[in-house]
Amino acid sequence: MTRAKVYVTRRLPEAALELLSRHTDMEVNPGERSLTRQELIGKVRGCDAVLCLLTDTIDDEVLAAAGPQCRIFANYAVGYNNIDVAAATRRGIIIANTPDVLTDATADLAWALLLAVARRVAEGDKANRSGLFKGWEPLFMLGREVSGKILGIIGAGRIGQAVARRGCGFAMKVIYSASRPNPELEAATGARFVAREELLREADFVSLHVPLTPATHHLIGERELAMMKPTAILINTARGPVVDEKALVAALRTGRIWGAGLDVFEREPVLEPGLAELPNAVILPHLGSATEETRTRMGLVAVENILAALDGRTPPNGVNIKEALAARSGG
Repeated sequence: MTRAKVYVTRRLPEAALELLSRHTDMEVNPGERSLTRQELIGKVRGCDAVLCLLTDTIDDEVLAAAGPQCRIFANYAVGYNNIDVAAATRRGIIIANTPDVLTDATADLAWALLLAVARRVAEGDKANRSGLFKGWEPLFMLGREVSGKILGIIGAGRIGQAVARRGCGFAMKVIYSASRPNPELEAATGARFVAREELLREADFVSLHVPLTPATHHLIGERELAMMKPTAILINTARGPVVDEKALVAALRTGRIWGAGLDVFEREPVLEPGLAELPNAVILPHLGSATEETRTRMGLVAVENILAALDGRTPPNGVNIKEALAARSGG
């Protein structure tokens, strides 16, 4: 019996690849770089399933190259803004993601950034390594207090809620802005639902947890940064283009806001000119889900999505299942 043909665009944790190889004819990109567009088109041709990454642009041309037999593109990420879901649906191809498994890891990292910026951890480490620390001084590298301050959460999904819950451990007052009130979040944290403008004016820390959509592109720009307190800190572990990076660099450079902690960037991996030189920005190379446990779980979830689709079962985390199956059946 011929086994399904599956292509994996980058090497993943071994447990996920081992599971996939047991059930399919699997090929994995062995390199340490993303495939070029033409390489990707060539590799997906004739595949029954593709396990792709957020760094892979999956548009209609790539989907067409895979062919009519292709059942699923499983994204190794929660977000799937790299995929033309509408084009996939028209072709009857299921798109799946890996939600929830990285909630705690990303929330932890958001807090790592928050604390690092507030207490100038990266600056202090650099100063110590370069010999600038000459002994304790009353005014040396003063930061911002965290405990008891106002934490503003924009986007009350799984990760936003997890970040808010952690704020309770620091006796913070939590306010949040979202498409609708979240009674569960309010009951768990005492959070208060407010308009985004009010949140920006009141919060000492603003943490972003929204998906990237046309509506959230540059959600935080010059206007929004001008609303924030000059002592406020912005944290972004969502998607880079949610923030107008040029406006953010200007706000940090002029002291319009006190600091920022970023794990994602507008033109990732390229940084906005001037950002890397700013001492009041902590910038990480997209480490939100980067724990051994989480990356392994992500791989296993992506593989289960693929195996389910190939077996005629409903993938646990499909984002367009009903519509794609209807298109495939001609409904």
